Amino acid sequence: MPGLKALHIITGLGVGGAEQQLRLLLRHLPVDCDVVTLTNPGAVAEGLRADGVRVIHLGMTNNRDLSALPRLVRLIRSGGYDLVHTHLYRAGVYGRIAARLAGVRALVATEHSLGGTQLEGRALTAGVRALYLASERLGRATVAVSPTVADRLRLWGVPEQRIEIVPNGVDVARFRFDPVSRERTRHRLGLPEGAHVIGGIGRLTTGKRFDVLIGALAHLPRDHRLLLVGGGPEENMLRRTAQQAGVTDRVLFTGERPYDLDGTGGLDLPSLTSAMDVLASPSPEESFGLAVVEGLAAGLPVLYSSCPAVEDLPPRLAAGARRVRGGADAFARALGEAGRYPPPSRPISAAARHYCITRTAALLMDVYAAAVSCSSPSPLEVTP
Repeated sequence: MPGLKALHIITGLGVGGAEQQLRLLLRHLPVDCDVVTLTNPGAVAEGLRADGVRVIHLGMTNNRDLSALPRLVRLIRSGGYDLVHTHLYRAGVYGRIAARLAGVRALVATEHSLGGTQLEGRALTAGVRALYLASERLGRATVAVSPTVADRLRLWGVPEQRIEIVPNGVDVARFRFDPVSRERTRHRLGLPEGAHVIGGIGRLTTGKRFDVLIGALAHLPRDHRLLLVGGGPEENMLRRTAQQAGVTDRVLFTGERPYDLDGTGGLDLPSLTSAMDVLASPSPEESFGLAVVEGLAAGLPVLYSSCPAVEDLPPRLAAGARRVRGGADAFARALGEAGRYPPPSRPISAAARHYCITRTAALLMDVYAAAVSCSSPSPLEVTP
């Protein structure tokens, strides 16, 4: 689709899975794209600008800041966009309405975070569902990042014909195991020689259950270390948990670490996965499980509680990933049984290759082509 101009609207651009997925995707889409962030133009906004992407901060103050809507309508009209693509709940609600008021009919939304009981950490109340479905009806397509999410959308009442499955993608080459990066990163982290490093990647929130890994660490030999990559509201609680478990000196918190696509950011996410020996994901509910796939791309053995990205694949493609049911004791046993894999023997998993970002971008372009070609107005069309 030569000459297509698209606007991506996202709730915020701090370091998070959906945010970093957007940055990675824009590197591979053959489309002229701008980005609007409703709030929080954080580290990912800086990265997008470094990539040459125009990023506009709308300055929305809260969920009920209705003054943001006319500003967004004006921005879409003045930009001359052929297609609008929204990401995350708040951006989906405001972005769909604004796009239709601005006269844009080619409207796509990606559902990144719909779980069985929550949506982006908020409870799935009747009000949340009603607002979601009302705004969803304004779009041409809702993209599910996994078949599991597609099933949840159907159960919610989203029509089958508007659901498209486009999985999250991984830059497999960037996550390929690098022994030089491993030694340099482990040295910078102050890890003792021979330490066996358990990795956990994600927002430090209650739902991710990283306290389970701290509890498991207390039952493992002292040469085991836990490396938690991410930031969030539960960091202080996790530090207290580590202190109470007597493993404070064996838990490392890196804070938020961007997915540095240029490989020039020092302790970025790929370098940290190279420093790990095993990845553990105790989250009981995921919409995709991007951290698990990134671990598999780094050649790591992976233990997980929930990962649709793996569970939706044939077992032959998911070698290296093992599901663990239970809490700290179960993960301690599984980590003890995982054994030690010499760093040179880290082949990239077939699952990671299946989710290569180039395939994801190609699938999304098919969705864009269908949305743009479907030009007949719907009964909900709003004339600007």
